[in-house]
Amino acid sequence: MPEPDLRAYAVRTDLALEARDMAASPDDAVPGVWSETESRDGIRVTRMEIQTEEASRKLGKMKGHYVTLEVPGLRGGDTDLYDRVADCFAREFEAFLERLGISKSASVLIVGLGNGNVTPDALGPLVVENLLVTRHLFELMRDQVDPGYRPVSAIAPGVLGTTGIETSEIVQGVVERTRPDLLIAVDALAARSLERVNTTIQIADTGIHPGSGIGNRRRGLTKEILGVPCLAIGVPTVVYASTIVNNALDMIFNHIKQHAPQSEPIIGSIGLLGEPERLQLVKEVLDPLGQDLLVTPKEVDEFMEAMANIVASGLNAALHEAVGKDNVAAYTR
Repeated sequence: MPEPDLRAYAVRTDLALEARDMAASPDDAVPGVWSETESRDGIRVTRMEIQTEEASRKLGKMKGHYVTLEVPGLRGGDTDLYDRVADCFAREFEAFLERLGISKSASVLIVGLGNGNVTPDALGPLVVENLLVTRHLFELMRDQVDPGYRPVSAIAPGVLGTTGIETSEIVQGVVERTRPDLLIAVDALAARSLERVNTTIQIADTGIHPGSGIGNRRRGLTKEILGVPCLAIGVPTVVYASTIVNNALDMIFNHIKQHAPQSEPIIGSIGLLGEPERLQLVKEVLDPLGQDLLVTPKEVDEFMEAMANIVASGLNAALHEAVGKDNVAAYTR
């Protein structure tokens, strides 16, 4: 009998870091994936490159560069930490610009994806509200623009359910008319771990597929489709209930194994299942009841405002030399 195809029951995550951790064995890294990690001042930065097609298929992520900033302390409301994260984000983002060969005068279009009326999905529109946009100044009064700024424009195109138009179609039309040198897409993501929700920022040079985090299949915003380099910025804001239940079972089984000499009779056959099989079982229980929900922390309103300010401040500093990384703090308060 052939092995069942359990890909539909894989843990859903938009974070390349989590995909790598799930694909790696306990003792060996995933072939074709390079990564390095450093920690400083409460910020853990992981830089990763998916180098081969085989690694891309194994992780379920596109080939390219990914940077993940993990900051568990962000939930504490420390404004000094907000400043440090915005500064770190700006520095990492500048490295992406340099790698792509984006000059300091190149024009940039920033797209805030998501639904501004649904708080966990409002990251993109909130970031757009806090950006320093300057393209109109270059169009109308170029001779009065101080050195150190570049043409930056921004839109929040909404979602298919409210506009009736695919986001990629709207963005493609704007790109064709305004002809930016770079597109930056900002979107909310889904994570595997609840601890990473609203405490993590991912940057990638692979573009983005709107709605992918909640299982929707949409036409992507990529260089192949739009004809310009595309950078993606995302913050995980939700976790599937089935993923939380599955993780909770893992924690329960590990706790039992540590404290019970004979754990097998307590855990039973469920403890012998692999993660895909166990997740399949959890989904089969929750889906018919309509309870495989998307879960977000109750303080999501406060978290979203903070994360949007951090991302917008970092972008302002990275894109406009006149703003500079030293002035990030002024934009995070």
